[in-house]
Amino acid sequence: MLSIKHLTKIYSGNKKAVDDISLDIQSGEFIAFIGTSGSGKTTALRMINRMIEATEGQIEIDGKDVRSMNPVELRRNIGYVIQQIGLMPHMTIKENIVLVPKLLKWTKEEKDKRAKELIKLVDLPESFLERYPAELSGGQQQRIGVVRALAAEQDIILMDEPFGALDPITRDTLQDLVKTLQRKLGKTFIFVTHDMDEAIKLADKICIMSEGKVVQFDTPDNILRHPANDFVRDL
Repeated sequence: MLSIKHLTKIYSGNKKAVDDISLDIQSGEFIAFIGTSGSGKTTALRMINRMIEATEGQIEIDGKDVRSMNPVELRRNIGYVIQQIGLMPHMTIKENIVLVPKLLKWTKEEKDKRAKELIKLVDLPESFLERYPAELSGGQQQRIGVVRALAAEQDIILMDEPFGALDPITRDTLQDLVKTLQRKLGKTFIFVTHDMDEAIKLADKICIMSEGKVVQFDTPDNILRHPANDFVRDL
């Protein structure tokens, strides 16, 4: 379980990007953080893997405070997918996929096996493993970005608007793929979006944020039936 307790991030000028949020995320849940620009959703996400350090409050993973963990080791054990994809252009697709397993000192046989398993999961041919990112379409590259986040058997996957730059058809296909992968693998996915339709399609629960605060944290059905206020109703 991932537990967020009274989490706050204050930037210079006393601006509270995240303001005293608390919520529990069960193992294997798909959670979507949604809000307008500046709502604090990405800041909250990036405090989970300590890309941003919290000012106050705490985050616990299975009862262990993330501040007690080495930040580099923490990030290697949490998958992270961003809109810019971030594949290394000078590395093959296989080398990109097994980047974290390589850092974790996996054997060549283990890395090769994992790369083949993962490329199969996203319905791309094994021959793509020897290609370079520039030889793939944007949608294909983002598929690789998703499975790279799963390569070292990470239990928690953070996704920061990963499909925002893609065309609607490719985005819809990748949404289906991500939901299928999450159900099949039983991982905890935490997904940031500004698109309510995307959040409803993907998430078990949606965390709606505004001005750094949680406005409502509930299932899509309950949010649609019982919006907490006009802000939620108008999303």
